[in-house]
Amino acid sequence: MATRQIRLSTDEVLRKICKPVKEINQNTLTLLDDMAETMYAANGVGLAAPQVGVLKRMVTIDIGDGLVELINPVILEAKGSQIDYEGCLSIPGASARVDRPEYVKVEALNRNGEKIIVEGEELMAVALCHELDHLDGVLYIDKALPEEE
Repeated sequence: MATRQIRLSTDEVLRKICKPVKEINQNTLTLLDDMAETMYAANGVGLAAPQVGVLKRMVTIDIGDGLVELINPVILEAKGSQIDYEGCLSIPGASARVDRPEYVKVEALNRNGEKIIVEGEELMAVALCHELDHLDGVLYIDKALPEEE
């Protein structure tokens, strides 16, 4: 495992759409391991592959309940609304209010190529939406709400 450099918001790679993972091989598994190590080293709760310069549809998330690895994730269902401050490892030191679903259901593959369903509420729903946005070149600042006076 290795800690990779986190790309910052000015890096064009963060604005590109990621390609689906066609085959889960040793490179895929190494990337997942490196993403998790990088996320933990940066004290983050999520990391998407483009944040380490790889345009693949892969994310790692750990909100404190254990590591979740998602390959080719797709949101199946989203309900409710919650507005809270969000930050991003690619935009250090900044945060903004974002409206996200309160509940999200995602289908993906795990590292063994098995189809899994991950459901999240509150922080997990935010993390899922935030990281999946990265796969489509979207940053949370694109969805930031105006500050209240």
